[in-house]
Amino acid sequence: MHSESKASLVGEEYEVEVGPVAHGGHCVARTAEGQVLFVRHALPGERIIAKVTEGEEGARFLRADAVRVLEASKDRVEAPCPFAGPGKCGGCDWQHAAPGAQRRLKADVISEQLSRLAGLTPEAAGWDGTVEPAPGDKVSRGEVPAWRTRVQYAVDEQGRPGLRRHRSHEVEPVDHCLIAAPGVTELGIEKREWPQIASVEAIAATGSLDRQVVLTPRPGGRLPIVELDRPVSVLRVGEPRGRERARTVHRVHGRPFVRERAAGRTWRVGEGGFWQVHLKAADLLVEAVMQGLMPRKGETALDLYCGVGLFAGALGERVGERGAVLGIESGKRAAEDARHNLQDLDRVRIEHGKVEQVLPRTGITEADLIVLDPPRAGAGKETVTRLAGLGARRIAYVACDPAALARDLAYFREAGYSPRRLRAFDLFPVTHHVECVAILEPAGKGR
Repeated sequence: MHSESKASLVGEEYEVEVGPVAHGGHCVARTAEGQVLFVRHALPGERIIAKVTEGEEGARFLRADAVRVLEASKDRVEAPCPFAGPGKCGGCDWQHAAPGAQRRLKADVISEQLSRLAGLTPEAAGWDGTVEPAPGDKVSRGEVPAWRTRVQYAVDEQGRPGLRRHRSHEVEPVDHCLIAAPGVTELGIEKREWPQIASVEAIAATGSLDRQVVLTPRPGGRLPIVELDRPVSVLRVGEPRGRERARTVHRVHGRPFVRERAAGRTWRVGEGGFWQVHLKAADLLVEAVMQGLMPRKGETALDLYCGVGLFAGALGERVGERGAVLGIESGKRAAEDARHNLQDLDRVRIEHGKVEQVLPRTGITEADLIVLDPPRAGAGKETVTRLAGLGARRIAYVACDPAALARDLAYFREAGYSPRRLRAFDLFPVTHHVECVAILEPAGKGR
């Protein structure tokens, strides 16, 4: 360990010209001395005063907030949310950017990640360079769509609900989250206090009136009696015991699941399990994946990281009685839900376990089609290489992180697969997140 500690630069202010957007909801700038700043609440081309929020002398980069704008971008708008801005809620990254500008910023990030990590131009990735808004999300300048069907409220020491500040455990109390879907807002969670509770997750199902709150008590905390503005089922997260790492969820009141509606079916999603957060995301992604794969009767397909079975169900209906679909899901409850959801499709089988462990065990040596929707970190080289060895005519890769997508596309290229088409969707408006669907084919196959 070094004995001398470097001087903190937190609180220092620099006048800078803002450079390009970077992955993570900030832009890049440099001080007069050449030190790199990652600046939030800024836009490319602006002149600003940046105040350092993290970093020390000699650090590879500093984090900063734009606290004064000296020359504004034409894309800048007044943030519609009173809780957005330096030192406030960290939930949204682009409240200060016009809707079209937000999508252009996301497109720039995707383009940069593809180039840097996969050596791909947009053209080589089969991408037109645009980020498509979700249906119904076209809003006027200075407005934000209310899209988020699941909101995790943090609770401060006084029991007030809010959202965490950027890169902090501190809670910014809020009385209304603008991006929360109407079904979340109508519960009235922000209007009451939550003593002895650490967090409240609110879930408003799409296509049913099911509403759920998942409460995480503080250590030793007791549950309050939950009386909200709409009927709601209540779950609580148990304290991890011993070696138990996965969270345990217990039913307190009402159903332990919500019913979601997508792709012409009803889906049971239990215990606060994973479901796409945007109101329109599930239908939009199924449509993009099926258009890209074009499944045929009698084909065999894999749905990896399958959740409650969304893509497996769509594939099962399209490959017909002579076809077969295998879904693999690591979450025990999600795998049970997937079996329940697809019990009418006997050509679909769901296996519980990690993809990298289950796939080799199945003895499968070939498949016609593959869908993978891995967690944020991506699938990784080993899994990609194994998938490429199955000889699928098409692979659909659904990605919530462009860096992980680009890394995995590079592994796929090494293993003989190249992207035929890429689409990007703005399923997380006013945040830096973006969803992509890449369709891959064996390299050398003509477009």
